[in-house]
Amino acid sequence: MPHATAPDGTRIAYQVQGAGAPLVLLSGQSNSHRWWDSVRADFDAERTTVTVDYRGTGDSGKPDEPYSTPGFAEDVIAVLDALGLDRADVYGTSMGGRVAQWIAARHPRRVRRLVLGCTSPGGPHGLERDRAVSTALASRDHHAAHATLLDLMYTPGWLATHPGPYGTTGDPGMPAYARGRHLTASRRHDAWDVLPDITAPTLVVHGAADVFNPAANAPLLTRRIPDARMHLIPDARHAYFEEFRDVASPLVLDFLDAPTD
Repeated sequence: MPHATAPDGTRIAYQVQGAGAPLVLLSGQSNSHRWWDSVRADFDAERTTVTVDYRGTGDSGKPDEPYSTPGFAEDVIAVLDALGLDRADVYGTSMGGRVAQWIAARHPRRVRRLVLGCTSPGGPHGLERDRAVSTALASRDHHAAHATLLDLMYTPGWLATHPGPYGTTGDPGMPAYARGRHLTASRRHDAWDVLPDITAPTLVVHGAADVFNPAANAPLLTRRIPDARMHLIPDARHAYFEEFRDVASPLVLDFLDAPTD
């Protein structure tokens, strides 16, 4: 497993597959690159896909110290440097979309095109999920909490025909402290002030029925990022990119392949 070295010395594991122009795929909170396993082949046929194990997950280092979405962004830049990639397309979903915002705002020359999926600007301008949802996810009944998470990710019809295992429900090998560090990093994300600095053509994608990260965040991002465009996928919940891959993957590829205005 190849590793890059982050600015603080932490080793960051990354994975490279496919062939073509580089595309960085960034996963959700408390997840490793396995988040993308079910749909990665959709992109590998046309792109060299690069995934990352966030610090605290997978084969990356797991320091017990504060994590942040800007810090995760610098870890990704370290991976690009290790690969000798001056520029890449970036597709971040959920917390990965938060990380992608910082990459595009702070390192505009490194991002050719940007896709932000099921994510939020965070801070006081972002729309948080209903408190009842957060309470259910924090239940001490782990079976009930897991069932709640699956219901937030996928529609009942899809769950009935796809019994799992699921790659989007967290890295099972994470230490408890790292899981807490990820949660705090995501909660403290606030990129509102830097979103206007994003210069890459941007597509904002969201499941219209997403209440885990409310779909109302999509127009907030679209209005805040210069010349961004938005696509809502009807009936889709948080894991739109997997359940509705027949819509989402071609949508993203078409955007990435479109001529630059």
